[in-house]
Amino acid sequence: MKRLVVMFLLVPLLLADNAAPKMQIALLLDTSNSMDGLINQAKSKLWVVVNEMATARRNGQIPELEVALYEYGNNGLSMESGYVRCLSPLTRDLDLISEKLFALQTNGGEEYCAWVIDTAMQLNWSADTGTYKAIFIAGNEPFNQGPKAFEPICKAAISRGIVVNTIFCGNRSEGEMTGWKKGAELADGSFFCLDQDQAVAAIQTPVDQKILDLNQRLNATYVAYGSAGKEYKQRQVAQDANATSMSSEVAVNRALSKKNAAYNNTDWDLVDAVAEGVVDVEKPESEAALPEPMRDMKPEERKAYVEKLGKERATIQKELSALEKERQAFIDKEIKKQTATLDDLVVKSVKEQAKRRGYVFNQ
Repeated sequence: MKRLVVMFLLVPLLLADNAAPKMQIALLLDTSNSMDGLINQAKSKLWVVVNEMATARRNGQIPELEVALYEYGNNGLSMESGYVRCLSPLTRDLDLISEKLFALQTNGGEEYCAWVIDTAMQLNWSADTGTYKAIFIAGNEPFNQGPKAFEPICKAAISRGIVVNTIFCGNRSEGEMTGWKKGAELADGSFFCLDQDQAVAAIQTPVDQKILDLNQRLNATYVAYGSAGKEYKQRQVAQDANATSMSSEVAVNRALSKKNAAYNNTDWDLVDAVAEGVVDVEKPESEAALPEPMRDMKPEERKAYVEKLGKERATIQKELSALEKERQAFIDKEIKKQTATLDDLVVKSVKEQAKRRGYVFNQ
């Protein structure tokens, strides 16, 4: 009897160990007048961060990446909200995060760091102690500005296992004097300074066009389903265009992100949905959600069609992985010493802090 009781108590622990790990990151960006450079770096470096996070493993498993996005310090927001707005809660929909980033506009306002951190604490953070949970807040005004004190809020964050990293857009001494360093220290985070207006020279490589061509082929393997499928598919195309509008380098980094498990579109893409068991195309009840050309197919034809697209996607993703290695080797030879940019700071912090939760990263 005792043995049965022990086994019963161990079952939840075994299930927790086998559950897919998570990495949860909330980006809190100051959108006051002087922060256009920060916003541009966030737009251009999102896919670099995603690609780095995709190399993470915990207990041999690939973690799910969830990202949330907030803006603060903008006069276009209400005073009652502390000039804070949640643009997206924690989500695996990275195209949505990109869309929200590109829609950001700066406007002068009061920058209440403590308020926006306190608001982000209300997100659906995982209770699993193995989950890497982190807030990244960037801005250029005093950290102690506003009616709320940051000290108890930062302490409350780390008590829930949420690390707070601070990125001050200015010189280090000013960031230290105005509370940015202390805020990070109270929540076991990292304090950084960033030249938000730095122009980083893009490095073009001989394989870039091949990657962009493969991206077009890869897009053709996505099949929109459900009432919102068409809208989400259009968002995917729109974010490709947004990346291209920044530079060819950004477009290439976005294309490479689509080979990673972090770029998951189960909510609207039939190939991902079938792979994760969300949709069974052979069942009659799934017919209404299917795109019109598939509705006239026999159940076994639907299954074969989706499987074919899945194999095509896997082949293209494998080609992208090989080209990524070529590209990185070229960049490593060409790159010169540069001042850190937003992606450098985020990736550095995540790698150092996630290792404490048992994560490892490919070199």
